[in-house]
Amino acid sequence: MKKGFIFTVAMLMLCSFIFTGCNSGSKSSTAKRAKVIDIPLTQEEYAFGVDKSQPELLEKVNEFISKIKADGTLEKINDKYFGGGEPKAVESAVEDSSKDQLVVATNAAFEPFEYMVGDKYYGIDMEFAELLAEHLGKELVIKNMDFDAVCLSVGQGKADIAMSGLTVKEDRKEYVTFTDTYYNASQKLIVREDDTTFDNCKTAADVEEILSKFSSNTSAGVQLGTTGQFYVEGDEDWGFEGFNVKCIGYKSGSLAVQDMLNGNIDFVVIDEAPAQSIVRAINELN
Repeated sequence: MKKGFIFTVAMLMLCSFIFTGCNSGSKSSTAKRAKVIDIPLTQEEYAFGVDKSQPELLEKVNEFISKIKADGTLEKINDKYFGGGEPKAVESAVEDSSKDQLVVATNAAFEPFEYMVGDKYYGIDMEFAELLAEHLGKELVIKNMDFDAVCLSVGQGKADIAMSGLTVKEDRKEYVTFTDTYYNASQKLIVREDDTTFDNCKTAADVEEILSKFSSNTSAGVQLGTTGQFYVEGDEDWGFEGFNVKCIGYKSGSLAVQDMLNGNIDFVVIDEAPAQSIVRAINELN
């Protein structure tokens, strides 16, 4: 299964490298490997976003979160993705309004929380979704979409719940009601393996001191709509001041890292778990 994710990354990298061969980007690097700067830059909590018109579903999801935390099920799911266990494929039914279904909105480009191999879904959130649907006695339907549409789709009544590595954030509460939290996260930097800019940093303050000195000639890659984008650009709700760098958005963290390795941007900011997964997969290919 992991080979499937690595193959996907490989194909994206091949297309990206071919494109770059015809492109005279302003950045230059021969590095084909990346590394994560292992310093948490933020403290966040993940939760699911429930349709605001379904308070009974919110109550049932919170009860289920409490249950699988207490009986060790959530820990076992996490171990599949962080401890070397075997992830489980999750299948989606076809949406049918005549059936009793749980419709989940996600962005399956955020390993290890949600991603695809072929037409099968994998990830912590996806395995949770399957168990939740079984617990509720419903058929599971998964809708894959751009990340910045996930909460909106729930708010518009097109899905029952958003399960997509969602950080609890005030502006998202306009569209969803957040459940209890199930995972603690943070943002981290990804740089080229030969980039020593942050090697002597020990704390988030050290990293931010360097970031604050960059100008708009420096480019940061982020996944659109994620906390990484808010961190780089600045966000009043979070208290992020932002940095004077050029922020470039991508549909996935993998695409951002590939563009960095092609020499088109300088670094990437993304959640810690996806950062580790992306870098591991890319480095296994080089």
